[in-house]
Amino acid sequence: MKTLLLATATAAALTLAAGAANAQSANWTGFYVGAMAGYADRTENSGETIGFDTNLDGKYGDTVNTAAGANAFSPGFCGGSFKSNNAGGGCNKDDDTDIEIGIRAGADYQFAGDWVVGAVVEYSQLQLSDGVTAFSTTPAAYNFTRKLRDVFAVRARGGYAFGDNLVYATGGYAQGTVRHSFRTTNTVNAFPASGGGDAKGYQLGLGFEHKFTPHIVLGGEFIRTSLKDDDFGVRATNNGTTAATNPFLLVNSGGTGFLRTADHIRVNSFRVTAAYRF
Repeated sequence: MKTLLLATATAAALTLAAGAANAQSANWTGFYVGAMAGYADRTENSGETIGFDTNLDGKYGDTVNTAAGANAFSPGFCGGSFKSNNAGGGCNKDDDTDIEIGIRAGADYQFAGDWVVGAVVEYSQLQLSDGVTAFSTTPAAYNFTRKLRDVFAVRARGGYAFGDNLVYATGGYAQGTVRHSFRTTNTVNAFPASGGGDAKGYQLGLGFEHKFTPHIVLGGEFIRTSLKDDDFGVRATNNGTTAATNPFLLVNSGGTGFLRTADHIRVNSFRVTAAYRF
């Protein structure tokens, strides 16, 4: 489906380009306001697990062992949220695609004939979830889920105008609002959480616009968003009655830290854009 949409958009762009190849370029200098809507697809963090810090030294590469010396997490991990407390039940799939809608404002400056540079400020809303689950031999399940709710971006853009058309590349700063949660079927330990908040990163993309009138512009855009999210974690501790032989307390009585091993959220967006140029 995405390939078909991209091919259709490319064919439309080439058709418009061919029809305007010898036309005088329109004036792209000025301010504009607009909106966009499209399809957002989060890239899976293939092979993600949960890292453990049993001695609380800040390094999440330890193995949690039982009192008998066996790996307490030998059942393994899966992407998404758990269906039951054992690995055999598997995981529910994440909601990793959604409709993205947003508003934007910007300004362009045309120079040296047909070259255009500018900047755009943009805010978009979407709902994408990203979960990872660990299963212990107890049996018990432990799940981290983060949800990307919206993205604010400030990008530069530069391109080439021909006739009533503009092709451009864009890139800049992006910040996303992320909601974090941790769930477990373990009732023996306490799990205080720390960190969280916004994820920060960048956007890169390509776009095409066509002026239907001096003021009305429609186009298409592909944007790649990459956000770093590495602050949210939990610690498995003594809930007041937890035995000293508990796997999370064996190495350090202060507990064991949990942290996701993948710290990036990556989203591909395919958009239709509309703007009013002043």
